[in-house]
Amino acid sequence: MAKKLFIGGLSFDSREDSLREAFSKAGTVDSAIIIMDKMTGRSKGFGFVEMANDDEAQKAIEMWNGKELDGRTVTVNEARPMEARPRSFDRGGRDGGRDNRGFGGGNRRERSW
Repeated sequence: MAKKLFIGGLSFDSREDSLREAFSKAGTVDSAIIIMDKMTGRSKGFGFVEMANDDEAQKAIEMWNGKELDGRTVTVNEARPMEARPRSFDRGGRDGGRDNRGFGGGNRRERSW
């Protein structure tokens, strides 16, 4: 059964093909993904590698955790399911950050001098 690994601390210059190549030294890599920022198109510095089985995944963890990859020391461990996060609104809520007590918030700045 395939095992998904979390890879943290990746160089912003790391690419999926180099990640796949590095982890293939530990066994069969089913997939290698680097998470990208939607706005900038730049790497967020982490990714996921899916190994073919548990033994190869454990070997990859032992081989790469705390080691240097593309000039950065990476953290490698078993990926956990993403936790549910509360739904958020844009920067402080629907009303631009204002609270219901009459105090301003958001973009307006008042000066008393």
